[in-house]
Amino acid sequence: MTVAVERLITSEISRPARYLGNELGAVHKPWDAAKVRWVLTYPELYEVGASNLGHIILYNILNAQPRELCDRAYLPAPDLAAKLRATQTPLFAVESKRSLQEFDILGFSLSYELGATNILEMLDLAGIPLTWKDRQASNTYPLIFAGGQTATSNPEPYADFFDFFALGDGEELLPEIGLVIEEGKTRGLSRQDLLLDLAQIPGVYVPQFYDMAADGSIYPNTVDVPRRILRRVAAPIPAYSIGLVPYVETVHDRLTIEIRRGCTRGCRFCQPGMLTRPARDVEPEAVVTAIEQGMRATGYNEFSLLSLSCSDYLSLPAVGMEIKNRLQAENISLSLPSQRVDRFDENIAQILGGTRQSGLTFAPEAGTQRLRDIVNKGLTNEELLGGVKTAWEQGWDKIKLYFMIGLPGETDVDVLGIAETVAWLQRECRAKGRRPLAFNLTISNFTPKPHTPFQWHSVSTAEFERKQELLRQEFRRMRGVKANFTDVRISAMEDFIGRGDRRLGSVIRRAWELGAGMDAWYDSVERAFNAWGEAIAEAGLSWKYRQIEGVRGQGSEVSEEIAEGQPALDTPLPWDHIDTGISKQWLKEDLQRALAAAIVPDCSFDSCSHCGVCSTDFGHNIVIEPPPIPEFIGDFVPKTTKVQRLRVHFGKLGDMALVGHLDLVRLFDRAIRRAALPISFTGGFHPSPRMSIAQALPLGATSSGEIIDFELTQEVAPQEFQHRLSQQLPSDMPVYSVAVVDLKAPAATQILNKAEYLITVTTTNQTTSAQWQEWVAAIANSKVIWFEQTSKSGKRQNVNLRDRLFELSVEPREANTIIRYVGSCRNDGTQLRPEQVIFMLEQVAPQQEFYIRHIHRQQLILEENSSEAVS
Repeated sequence: MTVAVERLITSEISRPARYLGNELGAVHKPWDAAKVRWVLTYPELYEVGASNLGHIILYNILNAQPRELCDRAYLPAPDLAAKLRATQTPLFAVESKRSLQEFDILGFSLSYELGATNILEMLDLAGIPLTWKDRQASNTYPLIFAGGQTATSNPEPYADFFDFFALGDGEELLPEIGLVIEEGKTRGLSRQDLLLDLAQIPGVYVPQFYDMAADGSIYPNTVDVPRRILRRVAAPIPAYSIGLVPYVETVHDRLTIEIRRGCTRGCRFCQPGMLTRPARDVEPEAVVTAIEQGMRATGYNEFSLLSLSCSDYLSLPAVGMEIKNRLQAENISLSLPSQRVDRFDENIAQILGGTRQSGLTFAPEAGTQRLRDIVNKGLTNEELLGGVKTAWEQGWDKIKLYFMIGLPGETDVDVLGIAETVAWLQRECRAKGRRPLAFNLTISNFTPKPHTPFQWHSVSTAEFERKQELLRQEFRRMRGVKANFTDVRISAMEDFIGRGDRRLGSVIRRAWELGAGMDAWYDSVERAFNAWGEAIAEAGLSWKYRQIEGVRGQGSEVSEEIAEGQPALDTPLPWDHIDTGISKQWLKEDLQRALAAAIVPDCSFDSCSHCGVCSTDFGHNIVIEPPPIPEFIGDFVPKTTKVQRLRVHFGKLGDMALVGHLDLVRLFDRAIRRAALPISFTGGFHPSPRMSIAQALPLGATSSGEIIDFELTQEVAPQEFQHRLSQQLPSDMPVYSVAVVDLKAPAATQILNKAEYLITVTTTNQTTSAQWQEWVAAIANSKVIWFEQTSKSGKRQNVNLRDRLFELSVEPREANTIIRYVGSCRNDGTQLRPEQVIFMLEQVAPQQEFYIRHIHRQQLILEENSSEAVS
C-alpha cells in the first residue's frame, strides 16, 4: 500500500526535493510485473547517498535485470524523521513511495564503521525488527543485508542485525542473489531455507549459520556452509555509472567514472588497497565513451575520474586530453581525487588546468622518509618536491596535503617532520612576482584496520591529543598554512567498532538508543561519543577491549612479541573467516618488513609480492598500455557573443514546487546542455551561461507564469528552442511560450513590475461570502496599512502595503477560499508577498485567524503590460 507522503514532504521540511524520487535517471518499473523487489537503502542523507558511485552502479544493474525492480531509500533528515514518527508513517522508498516492509530485500551500504547506528534508525523508522532473530519467525519482513568495505572487512560487530552480508564487488553478486530469491519465492521456501540457499553463493555470508568461539574466532555451526567466505571480484563497467541526476546539490555533484579498480601500491595502513586487489584497468576507449555519453546525457559541467590511485592508471593523460579535446567547446572541468605526487607531471597538470582549474590533493602521509618507508608509501623527498614544484610551476598557488599521526614506529621527530616538510616545500617554491605557495593540511589519526599488516597495532587517544598539540604549536609560526585535525573522538569510535567482534551488537544497539547517529557529522560528535561511552560501560567493556597488550608501536619502541611474530600475531581475529585473497601469513611477514623499514614494490609494475591474491578466485592484475597522448587543441574559450535573446514562459507545478531556486537554476543549466542549445557565456575566470530567471518563487509555491531569459550565440527558431528545451525538462515544468526579445531591451529581471497570485486560505471560524466581500472592500477603501519589515542588513522600516496592492478578489468555496490579488513584484525589494496579504486581512478582520494552504503564482507582469491600480 502506498504511503500518503504528500502530507509529509512539504516546504516545511528542509530540502524536500531530496525525497521526490523523480530525478533524471530514476527508474519506475511496474510493481506487479516484478518477481523480486529490491531497495538500495543508503544510511546517510540523500546528498551523500545519491552521489555515491557504487549506489548508482548497483541501482542501474539491478533495474536492468528482468523480472526485478530496484527502488531507493535514504536516511531522512531529523525533521522528516520526526514527522514520520509523529504520524506513525513508515519509512518509504523514494520512487514508489511504498513502505520498506513491502519489498523483498533491503540492501544497506556499510562502507564506514560508524554507519551502523544510522542503519538501525532506518530499520526502526520502517517498522522492521532490528535483529535477524526478531525477524526469523516471519516471512513477512524483507531480507536485510549489507555490503560495502566495512561489511567486507569485518562484519562481526553488525552480525546481529543482518540476515546476510554481500562481500566484495556487487556487480555480479547481487544479480545472482536476485535469481536465488526469485527461485525461493517460487518454491515457497521458508526464510531460513532461503538463507541457506543464499549461503551457497560465493561472497554471501549468513551469520546465523556461524558461531563465535571464546577466543573471538568464527566457525560454522552447520556442515552446509563454507568455513571461509570468499570476497567477490568484478570488473568495473563504466556504462553503469551514468544515471541519476539529482535536483538538489549533492556532495559529489558531477559525473563520476571509474578508471581503475584496486590498488597494489601496498601501503600498510590502507585497507581499501588490501581489500580491492588485484588492480584492474578499464579500457581507455570505454572510459572516453562513457564520459562523452555521460556528460551529454546528464548535463553535468564537471566529471571526475575515480580510482584509489588515479595516477597509476597509465592512460590518464591520454584519456584526460582526449575528453578535454572532444568537449572543448562545452566549458567542462575535470577533477581527480587524491593523487600520487610522484606521478604528477606536466601531462596531468595540463588536463587539470584550464578555465576552471580544479583543486589539487596529494597524500605524503608521513613527514619523514623513515616513516614513509615503514608504511610502504614508496615516496622519496625528491619525488615529493618534484610533484609539488610541478604543480606550483603550472599555476597552482594552493595545494592540499594529507598526513597521518599515530603510525607504528612514529616518534616526535616524525610528527614535527610534518611541519618541517611543509616549510621546506614552501621555501623551495618561491619566485619573485608569485604569491607564496599555500597549503591546506588534513592531519588524520591513524586507525588500524582489519586485513592490513598494521591490524595488530594499538593506538592511544592521549597520544593523538599530545601530537596534535605539538603540530598546532608549530603551525602557529607558519604563514600560508591551514591545518585541520580529525577529531580524536571519531577515531576512537572507528577503532572500537572496526576491529570488534559479535559482543558489539548490544553496544551498537544501545548507543543508537542513547542518541548516537550521524556520528561522522561534526555537529553530532559530542552526543555520539557520550552515547558510545555509556553503552560501552553498560556492556562491561572498555574502549580497548580487544587491544593486544604490548602490541602498541606508539613511539620508537616495538614489543618483542611483535618483533618475533609470536604469540600475539597468532591470536585468532574476528575477521579471519573472511577470505580476501591475502594470506594472514603474508600480512605477518609484511609487518616484519615494516619494522625493518623495508619497501615492497608495486606488483602492477614490478615483481610479484606473493600476497596470495592472484588466483582463479580473484583474477590477476590488468594493466593496460597507455595510448599516445593526443595533441592539445586548447582550453575552453567562452563564447560571449550574443546573437539572440529568447524569453521563455514556463510553469513550476506539482512536485517541482519543492525544488528550490538555486536548484532550479542548476536544473536549467543542465537541461540546456543536454538539449545542446547554443547558450552564450559570461567572460571572466568562471564563465557561466547567460540565463536569468525573472524572480525566485517561494519554496512550496506552484506557478504557471514564470519567466526566464536566455541569450544565445546563434539564432534558434522559438518553436525549435521550445521543443528541444521541453524534452529535457521534467513534465511538471511545462514551457508555455518562447518569444524573441531585442538584445538591447532590458532583461525581464529589470522590468518585472507586478505579479498575480492565487492563495488558498482556510479560517478557524466559519465564514460567508458576504463577510469576504466586506473584508475585501475594507482593504480597497483603506489608504494606509502599515507593516514593519526588516531588511537583509537588519534595518527595520515601515511600509504601506496598500500602495503595493492593485487588485484583490475572493472566491469562497466549501472547504477553503481562493484569494486572487495583483501586487508589486519588483526586484528592488518592492513586493507584496502572500503572507502580507494575509496580514492585511487580519487588520480588517481581527477576530479571524487565516491559514495559507497553498500559493500559486498565476503570472509575472512586466512593465509594458502593467495594469491600473485599484481605486
